[in-house]
Amino acid sequence: MHASKRALLAVACGLVAGALPFGAMAQAAAWPTKPIRLLVGFPGGSTPDIAARTIAEPLSKALGQPVVVDNKPGASGNIAADQVAKATDDHTLGIVINGNLTSSKMLYPKLPYDPGRDFTYLSLIATAPLMLVAPANLPGGTAFFDAARKAGDTWSYGSVGVGSVGHLGMEQLKSRVPGMKAIHVPYQGNPQVVTGLIGGQVQMALIPPGVALPQVKAGKLRAVGLTSGRSTLAPEVPSLSEAGVKDFNLEVWTALLGPANLSKAAQERINKELAIIMKSPEVRQKLFDQGWQAVGTSPDGMRARVKEEAAIMSKIIQANNIKLQ
Repeated sequence: MHASKRALLAVACGLVAGALPFGAMAQAAAWPTKPIRLLVGFPGGSTPDIAARTIAEPLSKALGQPVVVDNKPGASGNIAADQVAKATDDHTLGIVINGNLTSSKMLYPKLPYDPGRDFTYLSLIATAPLMLVAPANLPGGTAFFDAARKAGDTWSYGSVGVGSVGHLGMEQLKSRVPGMKAIHVPYQGNPQVVTGLIGGQVQMALIPPGVALPQVKAGKLRAVGLTSGRSTLAPEVPSLSEAGVKDFNLEVWTALLGPANLSKAAQERINKELAIIMKSPEVRQKLFDQGWQAVGTSPDGMRARVKEEAAIMSKIIQANNIKLQ
């Protein structure tokens, strides 16, 4: 009888021991287990920084861990993107812009990461059309493009740098407006582009509505049109198609991603919580007040958009032989 009890105890111990790996696995699958680092490749106050800080607090509350925004500006966001790609702690995410995923690979021959292979795509965060603006003394609508054709290469346009969405978008626009030959003038940032427009150093630029609208409303700049259909961000501004530009659609956006090795537990938890956060009226209003539309996409939806835009940007870069040193 005593031996029988020992046998039963051994069986019980064996069952408990057999169950331990499953318990350990369940515990290991819990995510997050420490603060999340959210890398932003641009300085404080920039659009990606605004997007990051808008979602950081609600994401922190949902996950039960601090979400720390860490600004690592440089190389148009590519330095931070590379750090995300190489992260191995399962608690590092990043906020990126169009170019980091769609054009950087073609512009930077030595880009240290592969946009299609080195990341886990999570979701778009915010989108906005660009607004074509000009000095206030120039006409709007179709008359603007008539004047641009007539001026040829004596007119210039500003952007925040070679390879930026404002630069590539304007080259795409020129391909849709035969005879428009405005020359590119790069600036350090959109505030400098606006100064150049107001001073008449450049005659046009594609800039976000949040930057452009205050100057338009003050009568310092003229809004020619939006690079998408009509938008609630600037309901009084027509689309460029209304000014005669056909087959032209362009938006700027920010997105959330992680390294390719991000655990399934992390992916599932983030996707679940972010879907709720991006529908929050408070989050949507905060982004809207900064000139952005809040969006939430599936990882597959984000990947499809990146693939489509990368193909468009590749054609623009190749057609204009755009290169970065």
